[in-house]
Amino acid sequence: MAFDSLAYPNDKSERYALLLDQAHALMDGVSHPMPNLANMAALLFHGMPEVNWCGFYLMNDGELLLGPFCGLPACVRIPLSRGVCGTAAATDRVQRVADVHAFPGHIACDSASNSEIVIPLHAQGRVVGVLDIDSPALNRFDAVDEQSLLALVCLLETHCDLEKTGYRL
Repeated sequence: MAFDSLAYPNDKSERYALLLDQAHALMDGVSHPMPNLANMAALLFHGMPEVNWCGFYLMNDGELLLGPFCGLPACVRIPLSRGVCGTAAATDRVQRVADVHAFPGHIACDSASNSEIVIPLHAQGRVVGVLDIDSPALNRFDAVDEQSLLALVCLLETHCDLEKTGYRL
């Protein structure tokens, strides 16, 4: 299976179908979350155009703590009351933000980021973390991105034993 970013189709739906197939292959027989989260962050970072940060924050003692990611160094801790990630975790709702600078309480870890999508990650019926993807483009993420990323997160939720993160969920 090729993981060359030049091999990805230009059509967004076809691209996500390939990313989902690759994610399935990467997680085959692997239930520990860390390699799965790390591979997913890398896969999405390199497989999605116009993305400058992609990774995970995981619940740890009532706040989000930085997990596997690709991109520039990031904020280590995010309170549930702050930023796009904290809002997604606290409300258990996808946050698709066209302009992060207009989002109340936005945390600017990378000044190049202009739009963001955050998808809650669940285990045993509760939010245990979030998938966070930033873009330097305004209004980068649409309904196709949201639905496709929800499918990828669902794959993670069903393949990972999230109790093995080492974080205090």
